[in-house]
Amino acid sequence: MRAIGIILAGGNNHRMKELSQKRAISAMPIAGSYRSIDFALSNMTNSHIQRVGVFTQYNARSLNEHLSSSKWWDFGRKQGGLFVFTPTVTSDNNSWYRGTADAIYQNLSFLKNSHEPYVVIASGDCVYKMDYNKVLEYHIEKKADITVVCKDMPAEEKIDRYGVIKMNEDNRIEEFEEKPIMAKFNTVSCGIYVVRRRQLIEMIEKCAEENRNDFVQDILIRYKDLKRMYGYKMQDYWRNIATVEDYFSTNMDFLKPEIRDYFFRQYPDIYSKVDDLPPAKYNIGAKIKNSLVSSGCIINSTVENSIIFKNTFIGNNCTIRNSIILNNVYIGDNSYIENCIVESRDTIRANSHHVGEGEIKIVIEKNERYII
Repeated sequence: MRAIGIILAGGNNHRMKELSQKRAISAMPIAGSYRSIDFALSNMTNSHIQRVGVFTQYNARSLNEHLSSSKWWDFGRKQGGLFVFTPTVTSDNNSWYRGTADAIYQNLSFLKNSHEPYVVIASGDCVYKMDYNKVLEYHIEKKADITVVCKDMPAEEKIDRYGVIKMNEDNRIEEFEEKPIMAKFNTVSCGIYVVRRRQLIEMIEKCAEENRNDFVQDILIRYKDLKRMYGYKMQDYWRNIATVEDYFSTNMDFLKPEIRDYFFRQYPDIYSKVDDLPPAKYNIGAKIKNSLVSSGCIINSTVENSIIFKNTFIGNNCTIRNSIILNNVYIGDNSYIENCIVESRDTIRANSHHVGEGEIKIVIEKNERYII
């Protein structure tokens, strides 16, 4: 493909509450065995984008560890590769990324040293499948300066945390409002953009000269009347996981057969780093109903409508309903968990009772796992 890829994965998000205290949003576990960033990376490699840069910053340890090898997404070629960029102290700069535009500016050599004519920019906190080639073809056909992938949201959906756009009959963007208090339209930006590489360099350098740091506010919104900016409507599944409620419901979507079939049985595939773990073990007393159970788990009790991530142990006489149990959790005997997200590496003592009433409860208990 005649494009390089940039994945923006460095931001902080307080709407994820305790879940974002020790990991980046792009590193959030999804569907039992994946991370959020796996979907953008898989879309890049499936679209034959061979050179991809990932910009990380906030709580990046686990994310950088996940990205330590490019072989899982097949970027390990002589031509191209997967590059992870974190804030670096140089003779010209010693600050962290102050925004998405500033992150690109601090790594502008990645763009200048590339030869592909176009750039595909994507966010690392969205769950979707997309062929970026179709967006690029649309971009060239419209002779656009910037193409924004967008999606019509249901009328009941709260969209005040998205960028909201209005297009004319030719799909040219007429209005672009970031995170409006009262949205006038129901078409939102998906955080995926196609732009000519040289033009992106010019706009980013212009932003830096004027001390502007945000890609949406200082490029998309600022240039919407000066540049030919078009919207490309996405029809398939797309979810952003930037709130606890959206993260929970996105994972629960994978309990629906049609969603699992779309992501995991239809071409192209979604790829992730593979851990060398044994298959899940179901002992006498295990009763599993409409749930995803990952490798390395040992189940001794009832699990209903839940997602159990890797290396989880569930003791005897427990009930897990409508919950997400993240990686490497130990749940003691006689525990009851419903409408909860249990943080990774938690140890839930025996006879514990956790129920989310009215909203999803995040359970964090740092108890000693082995007590004499």
